[in-house]
Amino acid sequence: MDVAEVFRTEWPRVVAVLVRDFGDLDLAEECAQDAFVEASQRWDTDGVPDQPTAWLITTARRKGIDRIRRNATYATKLSELEARAKSVRVRSGGELIDEQLALLLGCCHPALNQEAQVALTLRVVAGLTTEQIAAAFLVESTTMGKRLTRAKAKIRKANIPFRPVDREVLDERLRSVQQVIYLIFTEGHASRSDGAFVRGDLCDEAAWLATLLTRLVGDSESHALLALILLTDARRATRVDADGTPILLEDQDRSQWDRDKIAEGLTHLAHAESKGLGPIGLQAKVASFHAVAASFDQTLWPAIVTVYDQMIDAGGGPVIALNRAAALSYVEGPAAALALLAPLAGDLGHYVYFHSATAELFRRLGCTDDARRAYERALACEPSDGERAFLTSQLERL
Repeated sequence: MDVAEVFRTEWPRVVAVLVRDFGDLDLAEECAQDAFVEASQRWDTDGVPDQPTAWLITTARRKGIDRIRRNATYATKLSELEARAKSVRVRSGGELIDEQLALLLGCCHPALNQEAQVALTLRVVAGLTTEQIAAAFLVESTTMGKRLTRAKAKIRKANIPFRPVDREVLDERLRSVQQVIYLIFTEGHASRSDGAFVRGDLCDEAAWLATLLTRLVGDSESHALLALILLTDARRATRVDADGTPILLEDQDRSQWDRDKIAEGLTHLAHAESKGLGPIGLQAKVASFHAVAASFDQTLWPAIVTVYDQMIDAGGGPVIALNRAAALSYVEGPAAALALLAPLAGDLGHYVYFHSATAELFRRLGCTDDARRAYERALACEPSDGERAFLTSQLERL
């Protein structure tokens, strides 16, 4: 085990304990970074300690004490922190889980906007640098730095706590955490930014965060979220061609799908089903039908339509209705699906996938002129570079 591996697994634990001790997110991050830097210098010669997490926390606490000694504001905390720094014992079990969960919940606090929640989660929980986050979302490092600084300032101003919460608060906030993780995944899976259509780095971070959430909470929807990410991301290698243009599901080489991810995803979906599927679980169920189908023609489309019916009964919106219509087109034909799309035009008139789905249905019916107009409307929705390349290629095929 080297420092990089320890960083990957232990960063959120170390930061979570330091945030609890210091009550200051910036100070916790800085001291954790200092401790990992010292580890990279010392472990090569001294060897990895028996308890690397304890070593890192103790080292980070001592570095924090050095900083606090120079800051009168924290004078009242000094004696308590010095006492903690003398011990190499790390709290384990439920207490440590509570601290990590508190860190994740704090980064996704409702007082922060979703953009800030995503950036903070990647920075504080996943341990990505400001430069890495900026590169993932294709903004300048200075821009992302300011975004993080504003988020941390709001945390201080609003006195957002990073402490364990009761079950009621957890239930209220868990959905926000799951949404943030899924947002990170969707930006990686089908990036809306200019550049690569698939951002594998963000997909990996989302999968890691979802895995962490299953370990910290283990509820049905957290397992379903991880299942949805794994089952969908299993197709990553086949989703774009050599030029970065998206490839339709029906044209993807299924022999190249990641079978290990599919197997793991199905395991987590089974765990979620044993407790009852919620909105995320139903999406994961649809993804599972695609993942296990031997070919596009052998996909269990009637079963997929049934799951979409359950989503709509549970309050699913127009995008769910669009997806249901697309699935229904392989059961009752494209004409039946087109009839269902017309009422959705008001809600989805600016949604690129509404127009591309409409175009595909017209194409299958042989209505070339209607299909061309629908593709042109999709291009007018300002799609990403990858989507634009795909839509243009479809127009050329017509």
